[in-house]
Amino acid sequence: MTNNEILKKLRIALELKDTDILHILSLAGFTITKGALNDLFRNEDHPGYVEAGDQILRNFLNGLIQYKRGPAPERKPAQQETRAQKPTLLAKDFFLNKSEEREITKNVRHGGKKFGKE
Repeated sequence: MTNNEILKKLRIALELKDTDILHILSLAGFTITKGALNDLFRNEDHPGYVEAGDQILRNFLNGLIQYKRGPAPERKPAQQETRAQKPTLLAKDFFLNKSEEREITKNVRHGGKKFGKE
């Protein structure tokens, strides 16, 4: 199916007039004359037939979204996290006595998973 056929079928299905299609294309920032638009809808064997490129179809579909849904809501820039919002790891000083230190060191060296008293 060609881009021209897709445009024709959408035009019929959505009951769009030439002015509607021109408006839809303008919503996507694409301008085209009414004569050039009519050339897209001619039969393929007509001498004035022009093949619709991907750019025209893409802009029509993007404009159609805006036409049906309305303009996209403005997005606010992402708010940077303040220091109070960021999770923080608080370092706490603690001291081990010699036996606790030896126990931890021994378990780490031997790959043990035991820490503390059993």
